[in-house]
Amino acid sequence: MQKNYKQSKQHPELKDGRISLAIGIAALLLLACAILAFISSVKLGALILVLVILVALVLLYAWNALEYEFAKQMERLENRLQSVQNEILLQMPIGIILFNPNDNLIDWVNPYLLKYFDRNDLIGHELEEIDADLAEVFHRLYEEEGQSTDRIQWQDRFFDVGLLRDQRAMYFMDVTQYGEISQAASNNRMIIGHILVDNYDEIMSALNDRRKSTIDNYMTKQLSTWGRKYNSFVKELDDDRFLLIGTYGALQEMEEDKFQIIDTIREATSKWNFPLTLSIGISYREMDDPLSISEIGDQAQANVDLALSRGGDQVVIKVKNQKARYYGGKTNPMVKRTHVRSRQIANTIAKMMQENQTIFVMGHDYPDMDAIGACVGIRRIAQMNDSHCYIVVNEDRINQDIKRVIEELRQDPDNAEAIISPSQAEEMVQPDSLVFLVDVHRPSITVAPELIEAVNGIVVIDHHRKGEEVASNILLEYIEPYASSACELITEFFEYQNPEGSPVNRLEATIMLAGIMVDSRNFSLRTGSRTFDAASYLKSNGADSILIQEFLKEDLNDYIDRSQLIESVQYVEPNMGIAQGPDGQVYATVIAAQAADTLLSMNGIAASFVVFQRNDGRVGISARSMGNVNVQTIMEELGGGGHLSNAATQISDVTVSEAVDQLKAVLAKDKEE
Repeated sequence: MQKNYKQSKQHPELKDGRISLAIGIAALLLLACAILAFISSVKLGALILVLVILVALVLLYAWNALEYEFAKQMERLENRLQSVQNEILLQMPIGIILFNPNDNLIDWVNPYLLKYFDRNDLIGHELEEIDADLAEVFHRLYEEEGQSTDRIQWQDRFFDVGLLRDQRAMYFMDVTQYGEISQAASNNRMIIGHILVDNYDEIMSALNDRRKSTIDNYMTKQLSTWGRKYNSFVKELDDDRFLLIGTYGALQEMEEDKFQIIDTIREATSKWNFPLTLSIGISYREMDDPLSISEIGDQAQANVDLALSRGGDQVVIKVKNQKARYYGGKTNPMVKRTHVRSRQIANTIAKMMQENQTIFVMGHDYPDMDAIGACVGIRRIAQMNDSHCYIVVNEDRINQDIKRVIEELRQDPDNAEAIISPSQAEEMVQPDSLVFLVDVHRPSITVAPELIEAVNGIVVIDHHRKGEEVASNILLEYIEPYASSACELITEFFEYQNPEGSPVNRLEATIMLAGIMVDSRNFSLRTGSRTFDAASYLKSNGADSILIQEFLKEDLNDYIDRSQLIESVQYVEPNMGIAQGPDGQVYATVIAAQAADTLLSMNGIAASFVVFQRNDGRVGISARSMGNVNVQTIMEELGGGGHLSNAATQISDVTVSEAVDQLKAVLAKDKEE
């Protein structure tokens, strides 16, 4: 940056036009004086010319001296600026990392930033080796178009991080003061929560007034103490309902504690032989979201409703347009539906059918016996109400047991013309048609998702725990996760239909009973007294046990495939088994589900997972447990869902081995938590 004397002539400050003009005018005046002197006297003119030359030499010397001194001054100034710049890089609170232009190796780190690392030998290493968090920030800034700055929290400080792509440099500005202000504003956001005692009425109906008072006092004291622990306010609104008001910072602490209050109350009341469980729905406002308090309260109420529809005994935290977070849900749901509720739903369905002459019913893709049985049940209810109902089935995507059922239905005069394909349904459907979804509530995994969008409204009847994906045009929703099957729910509707209508026939009763048996694993899981009531009703209407066995017979090749899956099992601590099929070998969904059931019966396995290649190219996972491991939340982490003890998922664009790795990562994460 230094310049020599010759370079000093290039300074533009000394090339000012006004200086040159003044010198030019002075030279012309002196020259004019010399010419006039020559005219009057040669000697006088010579003398004046000599004086002019001397003045010009003096001016030239002065000019050169001035330029030289100016150049020296500029050189000192530039050296000082360079020194200040170097000092700034070393002392100012701005961190800098320079990377090699040819790779991601670190070339230089200034002293200010170096003190935040726990090592000094950074040069020549990749950022990933030094700090994985900073490496992630670097790659995010480098790869995302238009984004060159980001605010991060690192080493207990807040930094604005910028990236100069062309210069291969990152810079860090400490904005901890502003970051702490922003964090305080975020942590002080208000949260609203609704707390509901799930089974309060059922428990209290069997207790005397003294015991009721004891329970009420205990619940109020526990919840108030829990609220004070997190600097939050809990107010009792009714015997079984409380309001929670707190801050987002308190909510983060509650989440770190995994909402132990729901376990504390359940375990304590269980020792008294009347276990009470809580359902909690919480919502808040995102920083840039203009939600009002009433809208936050409405979302919190929707969240507690979601918790109840998933079986209760859990916490649901969700804000608008974001994925929900779940805590709890460790116990099998207790039966909370009543005959009054079933009658109300049955009467509403009957009225809707009478007002809609064209009705379609469908289950999930690759339907099982419960889905087909539920479809048959809805069709029978439509016939009882003088309406025509079509069962939508994609016969290219069904298993052998369902093929046998379809063949039997085609031979039955009452149902021979009822089974149609998705393409036929799309041609027949009208906006005012009514569509039923049974044994499923997620539109994306139904037989014909397009059919849902083609109508004004749908009815959902399901027994799986409710997830976040729901249709937007639901007219009626009946989701009861404590039922054994969708067939059980629909069987209860029969007694509330038109008594003059044709009752369920032998084949329909047989298929529906088979659905209950398959989903309850021969009445061993999620089975209550109303499950047996439904089975008894179907049996009294001619359900044939022998025909059920015929439907459920398996092919020898299927048995061999299931055995191969079981043989591949590997144990995962502490008590889980994972079986996987070879990459590229396709297995039927029912075979994988049966393999998972079989593994669960093995000693030392509390939860089983079977990972397999489906014939649609995706990788499926069937998960089972005895109830002490919540496989539903595990499958939800991988995009699926189901029950606490029975769940599944399908993953696209991965191999079986990659899916197993993803599953193991989720299991490891749950184990740490």
